[in-house]
Amino acid sequence: MRKLPPLGALRAFEAAARRASFKHAADELHVTPTAISHQIRALEDSLGVKLFERQTRKVRLTPAGHQLFPAVRDGLDGMERAVQAVQRSGRPHVATLTSTVAFMARRLAPLAGQFRAAHPDWTLRLDASDQIIDLDHDADAAIRYGSGSYPGLVTEPLFRDRFTPVCSPALQLASVQDLKHATLVHFEWGAAARDDTRAPVWRQWLAQAGVELTDPQAGLRFTDEIHAVQATIAGQGVGLLSLTLVAEELASGALVQPFDLALESFRYDLVYSERAAERPATRLLRDWVMAAFAG
Repeated sequence: MRKLPPLGALRAFEAAARRASFKHAADELHVTPTAISHQIRALEDSLGVKLFERQTRKVRLTPAGHQLFPAVRDGLDGMERAVQAVQRSGRPHVATLTSTVAFMARRLAPLAGQFRAAHPDWTLRLDASDQIIDLDHDADAAIRYGSGSYPGLVTEPLFRDRFTPVCSPALQLASVQDLKHATLVHFEWGAAARDDTRAPVWRQWLAQAGVELTDPQAGLRFTDEIHAVQATIAGQGVGLLSLTLVAEELASGALVQPFDLALESFRYDLVYSERAAERPATRLLRDWVMAAFAG
């Protein structure tokens, strides 16, 4: 018979050691900090050694704690992988890819059939969300839009986005000065990106183009990027839009890019959890996404 401490105590120890905090461990395990403290105290009593040095607002591993931590961490990681593998083995083959609502609608959804044609034994689940999704449990991979820095995740760059004025050919813009008489279509960035220079707005583009408007913020304003794209396609004005999101319309001629000047913006990256790197679904999605978008 194995002589091991209770699994609950080992989980509490591993979470507290990894997070360097009883409180953060409690949040992760959905218990109280007091419960974590009691579990670890019982574990220390059973082992006959101190595992943590308690400090104000944080804890630090003792030499004995440092010795125990990697074995417990690797053991729990192995158990989690085995449980997930057993769960997946009893389900249909499903690969879940998450991305922003705009990228999902404009770029991924139109390619979904290609994935199915290439992998008929798999179901592709596309999760559109502008929130951060847990890539250990809720999705196999993600295409994220941002700075390119995602600590703790495997990150593979795809491409950098660019923004430029686009419009219906019916508007017949001949020079940048024609913008003084045009309706400008604006997308309002969220609070997190509003002050970031990589979140382009008309004021930036007009300044670089040398165009002065009485009110560069006037026109049509949208809080949803897809709505700004739709209004521009419908000929309602000139949109400062992502070339990524309007690539199909530019190729078909439904929209035109009257000026060469474009502003660089955020990056698109393929990201996935280190724990998920060897999942068949993650490997499949990686190969498909890199073939479709990398470069």
